[in-house]
Amino acid sequence: MTEPTTDSWDALLRQRGYRITPQRQLVLAAVNELQHGTPEEILTVVQRTAAAVNLSTVYRTLEVLQEVGVITHAHIGHGAPVFHALEEATHIHLVCEECGKVTSIDAAVARPFIEAMRDLVGFETDVGHVSIHGRCSDCQTAATHE
Repeated sequence: MTEPTTDSWDALLRQRGYRITPQRQLVLAAVNELQHGTPEEILTVVQRTAAAVNLSTVYRTLEVLQEVGVITHAHIGHGAPVFHALEEATHIHLVCEECGKVTSIDAAVARPFIEAMRDLVGFETDVGHVSIHGRCSDCQTAATHE
C-alpha cells in the first residue's frame, strides 16, 4: 500500500487551511497501520499513544483527512465504514463472510462490467466504494478438509 508521505499530506492540509496536529498525525498513522479500519479500530490504535483522544475526535479527523484527499472510506459490511489511505490505483474490497478478511484487488478487473453499465444504461460508477462478499480461498480450503 502506498502511504502518503508526511510532506504530501501536510501540504494538502495546509492548502485547505488546516493545521497539522498530533491527533491528525496519529489518526493517519493508525489508518495506514490498519489498512482497513473502522473509526473504533482506529481509536484503539490511537489510544495506545494518546489515551485522551476520544471517538468524536477520530470521526472529525477522518472527515478532514477525507475532505483533503488523504484517505477514503468504503462500506464493507452493515456496520461502520472502513477507512484506508488513498492509493494510486482504485481498488475493490473482497470481504470473506466466514473469517472477515478483507482483500483488495485492482479495480481494473471490473473494467468490462463498468463499461457495460455505461454502454447499456449510461451509468457511470465509482467502484472504489465497492465491496464484494463471498468466501476467501483459505476458508474454502478449510471447508474441503473438514
